[in-house]
Amino acid sequence: MNTFKSFFRIFGINTFVVIGLAIASTWICRHYTFTEDFPLTLIGLAVVFPIVFSINGAYKRREVVLDQYGILKAHGRAIYFASRDWVGDDDAASAEKVKTIMHELLRGCRELFQSDEAGFEAREEAVYAKFSELSLFIKDFRRRGLATGEVSRSNQYMSKMVVAFEKLKHIHQYRTPRTLRAYSKVFIYILPVLYGPYFAQVAEGKATWLAYILPCLLSIILVSLDNIQEHLENPFDQKGEDDVNINAEKFVRRLEL
Repeated sequence: MNTFKSFFRIFGINTFVVIGLAIASTWICRHYTFTEDFPLTLIGLAVVFPIVFSINGAYKRREVVLDQYGILKAHGRAIYFASRDWVGDDDAASAEKVKTIMHELLRGCRELFQSDEAGFEAREEAVYAKFSELSLFIKDFRRRGLATGEVSRSNQYMSKMVVAFEKLKHIHQYRTPRTLRAYSKVFIYILPVLYGPYFAQVAEGKATWLAYILPCLLSIILVSLDNIQEHLENPFDQKGEDDVNINAEKFVRRLEL
């Protein structure tokens, strides 16, 4: 059942629009006996190859997001452990404070990456404010008696968190080539219509319902590939099953495990 559920998630209004256009084109060509033998290799060169290239690029971006998200969480956890275990004053309030900072930092990242351009700068500044608060928290390690070398190491942890955040932000802002995606979309809508004469020729002498299977299948294949690419394009928007979920609440709950 999960397989079918995942399959039908890549269907959309555009799928039925292209199917309708392909069926209409095939019907018109059959009605007026307008047939022609077009090479199917054109579909692969003009549409399938560019879409697969875009899917591969979007998937690699998602993998980078997972790596950087892991770095962000791992070094945040390391700072929490440093506050809890390295400092000898056993200050429970400080441990709770760093948990609060981490929670608000990750929540700010989630709100930033799931938002559109409106209010982006304000959300970005809120995340930087939390990094600043974390920096001041690490600076307080000296007052609490932590050795200078360990304070420096904690600061390096935070530095790596900032680097990970910047990479995540740039992936959110810059996508796979827009011109390539626009090119693919144009041909996805055009080719099923242009291939009406070919579908009409293939359907000669066959039952009426069989005449429209090929245009329907071609439309579903092309549009589904495009929808898969769209779902992978933004790994933060939670529209696809493979999106990255920044779960700040779970991270904080599991800090003490």
